[in-house]
Amino acid sequence: MALVVPLPIRRPRADRARQVADVLRFQIHTGGYDDSLPAEHDLAEEFAVSRNTIRAALAALKNEGLIDRGPKVGTHVAQRKYDHGLDHLLGLKETFKSHGEVRNEVRAAMNLPAPPSVAQRLQLAPGQPVVFIERLRYLGGLPLSLDLTYLTPDIGAEILTQPLETNDVFALIERRHRLGSATLALEAIPADAHSAATLQVPDGAPLLMLERLTSLDDGRPVDLEYIRMRGDRITMRGNLTRSTS
Repeated sequence: MALVVPLPIRRPRADRARQVADVLRFQIHTGGYDDSLPAEHDLAEEFAVSRNTIRAALAALKNEGLIDRGPKVGTHVAQRKYDHGLDHLLGLKETFKSHGEVRNEVRAAMNLPAPPSVAQRLQLAPGQPVVFIERLRYLGGLPLSLDLTYLTPDIGAEILTQPLETNDVFALIERRHRLGSATLALEAIPADAHSAATLQVPDGAPLLMLERLTSLDDGRPVDLEYIRMRGDRITMRGNLTRSTS
C-alpha cells in the first residue's frame, strides 16, 4: 500500500509569523538568547520561512515589549519575565527569592464587614468582620503585583500585629498555624485606569488575575486573595501529569 503524503496547506503569512513569534517568545523567557537574537536571515533559515515572515514575528514581539530593534544594532532582548510556579503553595517573596528582594507597600490594613461573596468563600456569616489588606508589591524597583487579601477575623488580627512590609502573609500565618492547600483561578484581564496607574502600565494592558483561596491543614479557609500581576513581567508555569484512569 502506497504511503499517502498530505499536500502542504498554504498558510497566510500572519499565521506563520504567529507560529515563529510563539517559539521565539518561549526561547526569550527561558534564556535561550543571552542578549541578541540571531540575524533575520538566520532565523528565516531556522524556521524555513521568508524574511518578511520573520520581520512580522519580530514586530509582534517588539510591540509586546520583549525585544528592541534598530538599524545597525540588530535585535536585542528588552526584558525577561519572572516564572511563577503553580506546583507549590508559595507566597510572592518565596517564589521570587532567587531574583531579589520583594518589597511591599501596604496601602490598606483594616477591619471591614465581609462582602457576601467573601463571607461565603471564607465560611463566615454575612457581614461578619474580616481583615482586609491591600499591598503593592515591588521587585527590582518596579511594581509586580497588586494584592487584595481578605482574612478571617482570628487569623487577620494576628497578621495585623506583624511587619507586613517585609513578609508574605503565608509566612506570617505559619508562625502560629499550619497551611494546607489552596484552590485557584487564573484569567487574563485588561488593566482598568486605577490598576494601570498603580502598576505603572498603560490603560488596558494585560494583567494576570489570580484568585486564590487558602485553607489551613484542617481544611478551614482563612485567606482569600485577588492578585493582579503585570502580564509583561510574569509567566505562570506548572508541571502536569496525565491521569491513567
